[in-house]
Amino acid sequence: MNRYFYYLVIVNMIANIVASVPRILIEARARGAIASMVLALFLGCAFIYIMARFFHSFPGKGLPELLKEHISKWIYIPFVLYLIAAWFLAGLVTLITYSFLLKRFLTPDMPVTWIICIFLCFISFGVLMNTKSVLYTIEAIVVFNIPLVILIMIKAYTGEGMKWDFVKKSVMYIYPIPDYSAFSACSYVFLGAANLIIFNRVFTKKQKMSWLQLGITLLIAGGNLATTYFIPIGYNGFDQIDRLVYPWILTSDSMRIEFGFVERVLFIFLVLYLAISFLSILIHWHVTVELLKSLFWLKRFQWKGRNLTPYLFVSLFWFISLIIVPYVTEQDVTVYTMSFFNILPFFFIVVLAMLWVIKRRAKT
Repeated sequence: MNRYFYYLVIVNMIANIVASVPRILIEARARGAIASMVLALFLGCAFIYIMARFFHSFPGKGLPELLKEHISKWIYIPFVLYLIAAWFLAGLVTLITYSFLLKRFLTPDMPVTWIICIFLCFISFGVLMNTKSVLYTIEAIVVFNIPLVILIMIKAYTGEGMKWDFVKKSVMYIYPIPDYSAFSACSYVFLGAANLIIFNRVFTKKQKMSWLQLGITLLIAGGNLATTYFIPIGYNGFDQIDRLVYPWILTSDSMRIEFGFVERVLFIFLVLYLAISFLSILIHWHVTVELLKSLFWLKRFQWKGRNLTPYLFVSLFWFISLIIVPYVTEQDVTVYTMSFFNILPFFFIVVLAMLWVIKRRAKT
């Protein structure tokens, strides 16, 4: 499979270490969190394989083109609107979560609205790039940041503050059946493969996912989920960790690099995930803009030979973001994010059902 496909998958996996996923897992630590991770791991990797295999049959085509060819308009339009809402909310959740995080740990005197505006300035430029340029941007940032991710993971597992007795205690709760909220939060980790609905337009050659590649993806995803869950418990204990709003941020602040140019890992961690969060929002909202363009395109809305329809969509993103932010708190973000995660299993089912219908009609 094309390496850019794995960038999409990996960015979504890494971005969720800071988001609400670890908090939801920790709250369910005695109610089947481990079983939820195992179940989500295998079903999520199956979803990745199905997505890769489906778009392998349609090189150079995105989902909007396939829907127009094989699905009637009265089903196609509501389904694309459903996808638009899902991808926009995914980007908005990451944007608001990281803005609150920056205000708490880096810029406590700056209003959240200003932080959102700074984010949106950079994101808007990236969203309006063509799809191939977005992939190049993703590759550049991922390749630069992967060594830092590996360094932090090694430091996390080998640090003096890591108490394996807490991890062993958490493993004792392996027997409870999966918790639905924990399972749905883990399933979000695998949503990166779904970005092929737009980015497959760039993959003009058939790219098949081998069993070896699937196995490596399974190992990476398993390591990601295990790290997301067990490392905060190892550093902060098992009993009272659910009181932490940002478990991974406080965990990173427990680490030190004695001979590094920055001793506190917290600052390296925040800068690293600033880049990763930027990529996550960029990917989600680029997909949203492309889906919107497939439904709404104002041919006469031009200025100096340039169509301004995409700028109208980005302006709408600004408006919604700035309207919502003043009325939400960190607790509201967690509650709304959990509600968003809880509908994800149904989202996967609907998307897979639509892919099956397209595949069936394409054969006939």
